[in-house]
Amino acid sequence: MLEWRDEGAVLSMRPHGESAAIIEVFTAQHGRHAGVVRGGASRRMAAVLQPGSQVAVVWKARLEGQMGTFTVEPVRSRAAVLGDRLALAGLSATCALLRAALPEREAHWALWRGSMVLLDALAEGGDWPALYLRWEMQMLEALGFGLDLSRCAVTGSRDDLAFVSPKTGRAVSRQGAGDWAERLLPLPQGLMGQGPVNRTELAQGLAITGHFLTRELSPLMDGKPLPEARGRLLDLFAKG
Repeated sequence: MLEWRDEGAVLSMRPHGESAAIIEVFTAQHGRHAGVVRGGASRRMAAVLQPGSQVAVVWKARLEGQMGTFTVEPVRSRAAVLGDRLALAGLSATCALLRAALPEREAHWALWRGSMVLLDALAEGGDWPALYLRWEMQMLEALGFGLDLSRCAVTGSRDDLAFVSPKTGRAVSRQGAGDWAERLLPLPQGLMGQGPVNRTELAQGLAITGHFLTRELSPLMDGKPLPEARGRLLDLFAKG
């Protein structure tokens, strides 16, 4: 019998049979992992297995390739998001992107840690949209396509960076852009961690991350668009 223990956040839950449930959990050491929870469809377990909830899990299976079973203990509830439409949309988008982007059973420690910080911020309220934007940048890094915003790809300068190349993900200065500026993506300063992010900069930043997430995830999603949950979040951001 194989067995391991870990901690993570529930990404999804669906009923299985009469009383069980199948959940996906993004864990610290074992990545995105699915398993059966016996009794998981019961009313008592409903709150524990809500997407976003932090749980401690014990996974068991006879063989490595089997789905296996989870024993689940609650660690932290993030039910506060249920009372905040925007935060709930943020949580849904976060869970949906993690499910779409991450290969099963592949650990991503840095992204896991960043995801837990984001989920905590969503539950606690406050100004989290800029954190969500930088989390999407972190996801690109986990996929092996981190943006390079350190210097201009054309001139090598670190000054007056104003654009991002839609092909390479590298920053370009106003001088370096020249006549090609209209073909480049506007680079908000907030994307580089320089000060707060206003609504315009948030939209510009999410256009950049969305462009590259679409490109990088397209092979994994058979050419389908990014999860609808992300689109709903962007619509709410736009409405303010």
